[in-house]
Amino acid sequence: MPELPEVETIRRQLEPDLVGRRFDRVEVLDHYFSKPSSASGFEQAATGREVTDVGRRGKYLLIEFADGEAMVIHLRMTGNLVLVDPEGHTGPGDARIYRQDDGTRHLKARFHLDDGGELRFTDPRRFGRGFIAGPEELDTYFAARLGPEPLSEGFTAEALATASEGRTAPLKSFLLDQKAVAGIGNIYADEALHRASLHPLSPAGSMKPDHQSALRDGIVAALERGLDLGGASIDDYRDARGESGQMQDEFLVHRREGRPCPRCGEAITRIVVGGRSTYFCGSCQSRLRRRPRRKKA
Repeated sequence: MPELPEVETIRRQLEPDLVGRRFDRVEVLDHYFSKPSSASGFEQAATGREVTDVGRRGKYLLIEFADGEAMVIHLRMTGNLVLVDPEGHTGPGDARIYRQDDGTRHLKARFHLDDGGELRFTDPRRFGRGFIAGPEELDTYFAARLGPEPLSEGFTAEALATASEGRTAPLKSFLLDQKAVAGIGNIYADEALHRASLHPLSPAGSMKPDHQSALRDGIVAALERGLDLGGASIDDYRDARGESGQMQDEFLVHRREGRPCPRCGEAITRIVVGGRSTYFCGSCQSRLRRRPRRKKA
């Protein structure tokens, strides 16, 4: 599933070419994309809208309109957004470099732009979704689902301490909880925990201030490295230019079972935590003990 670095990479690529453009025509080719709304209802709501900004919240992409409403797209496991350049035209961001016949496999929705270009949504497994909502509805929607943005100024060790206080779930499961920290998935949870030298099975509430600070820094470092490399392409992920990311070439532990730890040289171990493959170094990632509860006076 595309995580924060992958979605943010797509956002940065879409922004210069979509802002100021209008959706002249919208086609929903698979009704699963707009569920629970009807395909025709989604098409009608999106057609004729001018894009004023392209944002992101966690793993959600937001295509914003002048009246404050936004089209929210969640790529889920295998969704991709690809920009197609109209023949003989370079967009304002010079990003749309594709031929017209690219990006049609597993096509689920097509957004025709007023300059002749297209934004295409493809999704082999059909889990991706799109909907349109107003600002108040979006605030309520995200407040119920997402925690702090890990690349924001508000994401501090203290904020991490508040989110993890009293939590007995393993750190790996804690990081995958979008209400705890928005945007982190399986890849960057493993990479962040290795950077922080913390064992994935450590209870989240067992961290002390130095652990919280190390984990905060590990999360930020892993995500920023993913952004620098355009995300990780280990399955279906491609950016808005149809290109693969390079983060998979620099994994520290993820999918490196049996290979030497880049820090201590011991073999990387794979276990399953909460149904997810988890990779770590059992030698240099410390397993914390559950902290005893304070007795009430």
